[in-house]
Amino acid sequence: MEPPAEPSLGEPVDYGVDTLPDLYLDEAQVLRCRELAARVVQGVFDFIDRHTTVSIERTVLRLLGIAGAGPRGVPLCNLMVDRIRQVPGALEKGAAYWYGRALSARKAASPLDLLDAMSMVLRAPPAGEDEERRLRDDVRGETRAACDELLSRVRARAALRRELGTGTPPLKYVIVATGNIHEDAEQARAAAQAGADIIAVIRSTAQSLLDYVPHGATTEGYGGTYATQENFRILREALDIESRKLGRYLHLTNYSSGLCMPEIALAGAWERLDMLLNDAMYGILFRDINMKRTMCDQYFSRRICAYTGLVINTGEDNYITTADAYEAAHTVIASQLINEAFARRAGMADWQLGFGHAYEIDTARPDTLPLELSQALLVRRLFPRSPIKYMPPTKHKQGDIFFSHAYDVMADLVAATTRQGIQLLGMMTEALHTPVLMDRYVALKTADYIHRAARNLGGELTLRRDGLVVRRAHEVLDRAEKLLAETAADGLWSAIGKARFGDVARQPDGGKGLDGVAGRAPDYFNPFLEILEGRAS
Repeated sequence: MEPPAEPSLGEPVDYGVDTLPDLYLDEAQVLRCRELAARVVQGVFDFIDRHTTVSIERTVLRLLGIAGAGPRGVPLCNLMVDRIRQVPGALEKGAAYWYGRALSARKAASPLDLLDAMSMVLRAPPAGEDEERRLRDDVRGETRAACDELLSRVRARAALRRELGTGTPPLKYVIVATGNIHEDAEQARAAAQAGADIIAVIRSTAQSLLDYVPHGATTEGYGGTYATQENFRILREALDIESRKLGRYLHLTNYSSGLCMPEIALAGAWERLDMLLNDAMYGILFRDINMKRTMCDQYFSRRICAYTGLVINTGEDNYITTADAYEAAHTVIASQLINEAFARRAGMADWQLGFGHAYEIDTARPDTLPLELSQALLVRRLFPRSPIKYMPPTKHKQGDIFFSHAYDVMADLVAATTRQGIQLLGMMTEALHTPVLMDRYVALKTADYIHRAARNLGGELTLRRDGLVVRRAHEVLDRAEKLLAETAADGLWSAIGKARFGDVARQPDGGKGLDGVAGRAPDYFNPFLEILEGRAS
């Protein structure tokens, strides 16, 4: 069962990086930066390879069909994992092991029957060698069948994309976030009709701190809509219908982050989403989620993304909302290289890596346009085969909507000139209230004009070796290399503790979710991970 090899953004995209202005980068320096990033990541994998988490184990159970909710709406996979955790050392063997023991002990008519059987086997004598071998083989067979079904759904997504085709990069990415999934579907259709290529449903505020995934469709939310599998299904169905009406494929995005990162990745893949916001450090820095928990969960979630052809969007753009964009530009580059190293360890291809950066420079600073052009061109040159996700200005937005709109147009111009693959569009009323439908229409209309007007501008430019754009790119890369060297020497845990990213400090044993991390026993059993890592026979 090979994972799909085709890019999630359509047929292989040539971003034309070779025709863009040369920054005269030292390729040996770029290679050193990647080697340093790989060293940073290796130190974390020494921990990841020896641990699991409650969310990883719940994801395995979800794949095996334990996806419903029990009494009072509690997800059944949570009930099962909580039951396993009541027995010291049981989770270390893997939830799939206890699932197999429960199945062999009782022919369960429902997941609740299986939960009762699991309570019994958790305190039963160990299984014999032959029984153990048989139950593991049985669970592996179920897992392979579930993965076959998962890949069939992924292929259906790819077939529709090939049939209809997609927009021209930069793909125009807009947000809907009403709290009501049915209202989101209507707004998504309206945005698509106005020219949007990608619809992102903003997740309800602080859902990342919930250690469970809400069940079913939701019609209330604060600052967004809950990320649930049923909500994913509703939006995907609505966009598929609209895609056929418009004759072009519409991409769907949501958030795979927080305490349920791998569970949401599986739900997103199952419901044929195209992209997931998935970052190695965002939850640690900006949601105070324990870094050990986050790193284990992000690896498993990215294995799922790699296997199912999902594009990830990373969150480096957030660093320069808490730190100054000019002074902290190098932290964005360093983090992107670390994110790339994490993603490659998880089996992800370059076309799946939508690294985030943003037009967030202080408007009072002189020469902001060439400085932002330099940063965007540096990112594009470092990751020539990746889609890249370019974010709009938000930090320095003002109540003056005309200035705000002009500020967004500058980001549109840089995105088109440097051939970003994905562009989140800015809204002129960002500083006043949640943008309304008309703001989205104006943003799409303007971006369409700028993308068309400046489509070949980047290929017409030549930069001076001693000019501001080139000098700034070299300065940022030099500082990024220094930061990567310091992080490789100290370790990523320590670097985060010293607030080297986003001016936010966190500690390895602090934050939320550490109690959900468990060591793996020598006979740890996770048949889903065996398939994701290519170890299954």
